[in-house]
Amino acid sequence: MAGKKSGLKLAAVLDLNEATALHGKLLSLRGNDIVIDASAVERCGTQCVQVLLSGAKTWGEDGKSFSVGTMSAAFEKTMQLIGIDGEQMRSREIA
Repeated sequence: MAGKKSGLKLAAVLDLNEATALHGKLLSLRGNDIVIDASAVERCGTQCVQVLLSGAKTWGEDGKSFSVGTMSAAFEKTMQLIGIDGEQMRSREIA
């Protein structure tokens, strides 16, 4: 039986303080397929990127889909600067 598909809208500021909150939000959605909405992100720190990448790995190990839908220019630019292909994250599921 397929799991429920959940969405998670990221905060405008993804800094060190938000990393803990993001971790908690992801944990509450574990067991469901998830689509991340990064359209409102204005600033993105590497701590939150690490949380998202860890989430993607965990979801993959659980056999669930973890994808990033709409991305703001700031989110996409941060991904590029740290060597992550934002377009690849958007166009396919991370597993």
